[in-house]
Amino acid sequence: MTRLVFGILKSETMVVVTVNGCFDILHAGHVRFLKRAKMFGDYLIVLVNNDDSVKRLKGADRPINTIKDRVEVLRALACVNEVVVFGEDTPLNALNAIQPAIHVKGGSYIKERVEDEKKLVESWGGKLAFTKMEEGYSSTKIINKAELKKK
Repeated sequence: MTRLVFGILKSETMVVVTVNGCFDILHAGHVRFLKRAKMFGDYLIVLVNNDDSVKRLKGADRPINTIKDRVEVLRALACVNEVVVFGEDTPLNALNAIQPAIHVKGGSYIKERVEDEKKLVESWGGKLAFTKMEEGYSSTKIINKAELKKK
């Protein structure tokens, strides 16, 4: 049996994997995380915070790149099968709609949010998986370094 979710034809044999984040300034740490996440299944869907959500989470000066640009860059990666934009501060509604077999978290997550995501994903028999954090990489560090160079 197949069903249509966010325009994606999802079959019962397909192992759908999701990740979520702002992905404001895409860097090697993001790319490595996405490649590792894809290894958990067949089809990787990246859930991306829209611009208003990023502002609420990261501050008024963010995002640096618009949602249109962030989606375009993510879709260009070979390991990414689809990108879904969400406007809430958490990906819970998008996760509930997609119901992935596996939802992968990287090293930079907020424990309370992970608990809500874990409960939700497990409610349909899915699982929450973790990958290590790529040390030394973050959009905030890139922004801070660029600001220092301007001075």
